[in-house]
Amino acid sequence: MPLTSSRTPLPSRRSLLAALGGTAALGALAGCGVPAAYVAPGDRAVADRSAGEKRLTWANWPLYIDTDDDDPGRRPTLEAFEKRTGVSVDYVEEINDNDEFFGKISPALMNRRSTGRDLIVISDWMCARYVRLGWVQEMDRARQPNVARHLDPLLRSPAFDKGRRFTVPWQSGITGVAYNRRKLGREIRAVADLWAPDLKGRVTLLSGLDEAFALLMQGNGVDVTRWTRDDFHRVCEQVEREVRRGQIRRFTGNDYTKDLVSGDVLACQAYSGDVIQLQADNPDIRFVVPEEGAELWADSLMIPNRAGHKANAERLIDFYYDPEVAAELAAWVTYVCPVPAARAILAAAEDRDTAALADNPLIFPDADPTLRGRLAVARDITPAERVEFAGRWNRIVGL
Repeated sequence: MPLTSSRTPLPSRRSLLAALGGTAALGALAGCGVPAAYVAPGDRAVADRSAGEKRLTWANWPLYIDTDDDDPGRRPTLEAFEKRTGVSVDYVEEINDNDEFFGKISPALMNRRSTGRDLIVISDWMCARYVRLGWVQEMDRARQPNVARHLDPLLRSPAFDKGRRFTVPWQSGITGVAYNRRKLGREIRAVADLWAPDLKGRVTLLSGLDEAFALLMQGNGVDVTRWTRDDFHRVCEQVEREVRRGQIRRFTGNDYTKDLVSGDVLACQAYSGDVIQLQADNPDIRFVVPEEGAELWADSLMIPNRAGHKANAERLIDFYYDPEVAAELAAWVTYVCPVPAARAILAAAEDRDTAALADNPLIFPDADPTLRGRLAVARDITPAERVEFAGRWNRIVGL
């Protein structure tokens, strides 16, 4: 996952969270059926202006789309969409944090107003909150034949959105273990290897509950598609024990890469896409999908309620599921491509480095016959669970 622009003035995130007791409490409202938060299906759409207004506004994370090597202000695939369709795209790199962006647009959504955005990209664990609250619109798959045909089967039906009616993966990734092979002097193969004596004080874990828990459960042999409350608390007890004995140096966000590159940390929880980029400068940095498995996750596209250009947004989503386009995007962002058919496109590239990407299992898991079976999409945390689980996890990591 990878600049924040101001838009229509809305109540501040701080005032919203103070009133609701935090984003966890707001997410829980979906489970309680509170009318002030939940939006019924009949109240989500407005008249679609796509036919008369060839435009849309798309909010995304920074550095999450291809750019021109000579002019970073140009985005080749997006320009190709505009040329092919005549639809102008206002592309805004304004999402830096899932919770922060939720707080930014939630006042409009819960009050049944437009957010000013036709398309947003959010991590799936947060997408679950939007879907449960009824804050996003169901997509018309008749307008999206590429999505129907090419979406990776592993990503087709997460627990929070069976059949992907409301969300479509933008990019995917793997949460696994990264380590410095030369400085450590040995291989890492399992999650349990993080607790080895020679790594004391040289390990980091991700601080975000939703980012960290699944891999740790997999290390305990848990099927994360159907984990339980007991599984979660067992992980917490394990992490608390490792904190007490000084095994864990600290809990991090995306800044774990700095510690890994400097050598202050020898092993850590990490995202596959980050490690591919680090390896370009330091081939000693390795990424491993542990023997017990690893979490496959996605950041997904959604059309928020009252978006004025829904058909245009659906058309853009389908454009990026054309294997030719998906291949061009994958070569730049180097996360797991949600369009397996793009692999053959890259393999046929004349440029040797580009063609080699087709054989990278961290972009195309099918490149390693043993890998796909070790990847799983974790069941998300329900609203009823979130307050309890977040409270315990945040105490452990010091949030």
